[in-house]
Amino acid sequence: MRDYFIGMDIGSESVKVAIGRVSDEGKLMLSEMFKMATSGVRRGVVHEFSDAVHSLSFVFNEISKFSKTAKKNIFLGVNGGDIQVRPSIGVVAVSRADYEIFEDDVNRAVQSSQAINLPSNRMILHSIINEYIVDGISGIKDPLGMMGNRLEVKSVIIDAFSPAVTSMVKAIETLGGDISGIILGPIASARAVLSKNQKELGVALLDIGFGKTNFCVYEEGKLIHAAVVPLGSGNITNDLAIGLKVPPVIAESIKLNYGSAIQKLVGARESVDLEKVDSRISGSVTKRFIAGIIEARLAEIMEFVNNELKRIGKLANLPAGVIVVGGGAKLPKMVDLIRQEMNLSCDVGVASYSEFEIENPSLVEKIEDPEYVGALGLLISGYEKNFESKPKFSNTKSFFKKIFKVFLP
Repeated sequence: MRDYFIGMDIGSESVKVAIGRVSDEGKLMLSEMFKMATSGVRRGVVHEFSDAVHSLSFVFNEISKFSKTAKKNIFLGVNGGDIQVRPSIGVVAVSRADYEIFEDDVNRAVQSSQAINLPSNRMILHSIINEYIVDGISGIKDPLGMMGNRLEVKSVIIDAFSPAVTSMVKAIETLGGDISGIILGPIASARAVLSKNQKELGVALLDIGFGKTNFCVYEEGKLIHAAVVPLGSGNITNDLAIGLKVPPVIAESIKLNYGSAIQKLVGARESVDLEKVDSRISGSVTKRFIAGIIEARLAEIMEFVNNELKRIGKLANLPAGVIVVGGGAKLPKMVDLIRQEMNLSCDVGVASYSEFEIENPSLVEKIEDPEYVGALGLLISGYEKNFESKPKFSNTKSFFKKIFKVFLP
């Protein structure tokens, strides 16, 4: 049995953890999942370092109960930090006289596509190869062994505000944790719930968290866009607290127990006795009024997303629609609201059991909970990048072919 490793999704309200290991047969085994409250984190970014470390200490105590070594192998999700997505192209001349493309040509093309000028306070999270082009012929996934004069590679570079990322890493390292990989949150979530067919047709993954909403877009099997909207389900809670004149903790309870994402689908005469929610509060409020506040904020979030889709020419133009995950996905009528506002089909994302095996049947409920998709996606991504058993190759050329295929989505 190999050591345990972790997918850790740190949000503004809670941290979700997925613990796994690699079996002797090389399969990913899901061993445990849990979540705990966080503090000192806002919109995916540490804003009070000591508070963040204090709250994460309880998470690490829980991890230590399960495995003493797991915290030394953490795959961390980045969900904030001013994410930017930049297309990039690298071009090189094929070096050999016979014009056959070898691994060194591919290496030079990839390095050329990654040679972008970034401010000193930005860091590259991902450099994702989408396709190769040989002498003007595009759509090539593996150019090794082909003949040509000119080799191009089209990449997507994703970068973030480095102080935001390093603060999160420092908080984890302060508690004795070690980071084995950093992955953009929506990309990890997409890995857990999106099928190859959905990515080929065109699909958006929408992750509605407490402090922010992440999303990414795939088409023709390629990642074409990703962004972070600085609004989440916590903004709905704040709106309810103001509108109902109740504390945020009460507003959160009302949202979860009596809320709806679409006002018109709520009966006009249905009401909530606030005293039953909290004995210190008197009066009543209609469920339609509650739903009106919720729908208004969600419509604003969807407007942000639609503006991003319009910018890349994909507004209401994704055949596989929208897959929604995150804690916000559990709000009643959320799927209907997204269909209404984005004019696309929508479903709640559920992880595929073909990606892993479970060691504890009690985990099934959490696996099917959209709130845990990020942590599970981080675990799957970490396994693929660092632990997945790879076959031995008979020669160097076929070995490098396999290596470069790994970088393609």
